[in-house]
Amino acid sequence: MTTTQHIYLTGFRGTGKTSVGSMLASSLGRTVIDLDGVVTANAGKSISEIFEAGGEVAFRDLESNALESISQTENAVISLGGGAILRAENRAIIRSTGVCVWLECDAETIAQRLQQDDVTCQQRPALTTLDELQEIRELLQARHSLYQEAADYRIDTVGKTIEQVAKQVMELLMDNASA
Repeated sequence: MTTTQHIYLTGFRGTGKTSVGSMLASSLGRTVIDLDGVVTANAGKSISEIFEAGGEVAFRDLESNALESISQTENAVISLGGGAILRAENRAIIRSTGVCVWLECDAETIAQRLQQDDVTCQQRPALTTLDELQEIRELLQARHSLYQEAADYRIDTVGKTIEQVAKQVMELLMDNASA
């Protein structure tokens, strides 16, 4: 394995990973990689189509393969899918190839953000039969310890702009580099 030092952004959908990732990459002069985008490009299908054809397991297999591949690239800012941390092998890749920042948010704020984001609604299938807010609450609770395990840092994004979150990530990384 190469000794790259990626910056991984993790957290539930709607926490700002893609937007913060783009801003960070621009500030740092790095490539930005959206893991979900790599999965869909590799599969030639949308996430919803992947789920329809093979279910969540098929999607997670593609996601793990994509993460393994991009972890071998030059230093990048990588926006992970919300469930990329579900598999132990993915968490191990993240840990061994970079630093991970968890963008955290409460369920109600996530639901509001997702309702304002038409792209997310069209591209992301429901993972349970629950209503959206209840699904978010349950998945956040189920994933909490995994986000915690994967992340080196945690930033609460509630009430913050993308710019404020990106600045906070930069400050964490700079403080860590000088320590």
